[in-house]
Amino acid sequence: MIKTIDSLQDVKSFVSDIINEGVNFHPDDDFNDMVNFESKLPFYSKNEATERNKLNEQCFEYCELNNMDYYSVALKIFNEETGLKDLNSNV
Repeated sequence: MIKTIDSLQDVKSFVSDIINEGVNFHPDDDFNDMVNFESKLPFYSKNEATERNKLNEQCFEYCELNNMDYYSVALKIFNEETGLKDLNSNV
């Protein structure tokens, strides 16, 4: 997992890492609230959730400072990582 967000590539890596962890990710979600559907236990430890929340906030900050929309960046990566890009190709 990346440690800090300093570039657009860092934003992309963070979102990709989260998706590859198996989380149904939305940028507004608190990582403390994410639950494993099978076990019904928290998906992340308190430390892991805190770190991911910090990185997520840095993604918002980086995108805002660089006139980008974090939601759009995250959605594009989500669609590519999950294969939904192909389903939405006519949109």
